[in-house]
Amino acid sequence: MTADPRAALATLMSAFERHLEASASKRGEDDPTVLAAYEDLADAFETYDEALLAAYGEMTPLEIYDDSDDEEIDDHSDEDGDGGLYSGLDDSDYDEDDEDASAR
Repeated sequence: MTADPRAALATLMSAFERHLEASASKRGEDDPTVLAAYEDLADAFETYDEALLAAYGEMTPLEIYDDSDDEEIDDHSDEDGDGGLYSGLDDSDYDEDDEDASAR
């Protein structure tokens, strides 16, 4: 681990650049250059975040997403069991608001 947050930040910025270049010139969905750049970027970010925490007791507001996180994500896809995606208030919620407004 890099103890100096500034050096870790420089490495992170370089990893972002390499990822951008690899993404711009990718050859197919599973291009090994892009995948390697992705992994390098994730590693550089973790190193920076750990160095920031060690030096200043601070962290970034970001997290690394990986395939093992799939089970933890709640996309609210079918909370009421009607087979549809959740997109905000339900019809009954609108009706209640309309009744409250007309009572005033």
